[in-house]
Amino acid sequence: MSDRSEQGGQLETLAVRAGQRRTAEGEQCDPIFTTSSFIFDSAEQAAARFSGQEAGNIYSRFTNPTVNAFERRLAVLEGGASCVATGSGMAAILATCMALLKAGDHVVLANGVFGSTTVLFENYLSRFDIRTTRVPLTDLQAWADAVEPETRMFFIETPANPLAEIADIGALAELAHRNDCLLVADNTVCTAALQRPLELGADIVVVSATKYIDGQGRCVGGAVVGNEQLVGDAVYGYLRTAGTCLSPFNAWIFMKGLETLALRMRAHSEHALHLARWLREQSGIRKVFYAGLPDHPQFELAKRQQSAFGGLLAFEVAGGRDGAWRFINATRMVSVTANLGDAKTTITHPATTTHGRLTPEARLEAGINDGLVRVAVGLEAIEDIQADLQLGIAAVNAR
Repeated sequence: MSDRSEQGGQLETLAVRAGQRRTAEGEQCDPIFTTSSFIFDSAEQAAARFSGQEAGNIYSRFTNPTVNAFERRLAVLEGGASCVATGSGMAAILATCMALLKAGDHVVLANGVFGSTTVLFENYLSRFDIRTTRVPLTDLQAWADAVEPETRMFFIETPANPLAEIADIGALAELAHRNDCLLVADNTVCTAALQRPLELGADIVVVSATKYIDGQGRCVGGAVVGNEQLVGDAVYGYLRTAGTCLSPFNAWIFMKGLETLALRMRAHSEHALHLARWLREQSGIRKVFYAGLPDHPQFELAKRQQSAFGGLLAFEVAGGRDGAWRFINATRMVSVTANLGDAKTTITHPATTTHGRLTPEARLEAGINDGLVRVAVGLEAIEDIQADLQLGIAAVNAR
């Protein structure tokens, strides 16, 4: 059957059609292959598949047509040659590190990455003699000063969650490559719809597909994107053995999410920018963190690297933790949950949730204070989101 699935070259078209390989049934929608194993024509074919002499399905831990279709589509969108899907965003980071680092290696890690990422590097990878130095995301000199002879990886998240700091991906890539290091960029907050770190010089992109790629809070998953050597060989080899794999059903959900990703990311961004402008005019709000505001220190950089500013923002309220909790508890519509990227607006207190496992010193270095509130702006009517947050503002100002 003729395969017309990858006609067109714009991101919106590729997000709908790239990666699909129709079966003999001629289906319009991507199928879900809910099978653990696959049948071989002969013992000889089985041997050829297992040895890598013949391409084809073997076992759904590492070869499943639905998962493979999602991987092909996301690789195209991110501008990479290869993609490996994983069971979660954290599994994507773990797979990258386990495949590409060894005992004695050193990693330079940005302050302010997702709290579990810091914990992974400092509490768990350290047990395998992989050392980590944390530096401010935007201080290029600090990155240069942190490099050691054993440094093998720079790890960044940009925009950073929750303070919306923006890394200069090109400058960090040049520094990393000059020192024979890999630059790994977490692109969860922007996704390929707003930013393509590989085109800016990064070697690997990791994403939590749980967030905006799904877009409706239904499934957990992640992915690693890069070239054939680093991802298609090394990371894939780790996943084949370690089994940090994505289920076919979740891969199917994520493929459907990709079809509307560009539309949703534009809407999230428009709503977040409107809300950020409004919040900074409200009494009781001390500071708003959003890269789309002209007074944000990396506003011009964000405009160059991103096509929009994303749906995540944070703000500091008066009254510290008590003020932040009063604000959150006064809302009635937005969902009090630590997830983000949902069609529903979510709100959380980073210091006691997403970054709660960090030491107080690490939170301070990351800029996460007790008065900080994070909002992942959803797709409800902006007037309704604003009215609900007004209840939080009133609660803060009432004390």
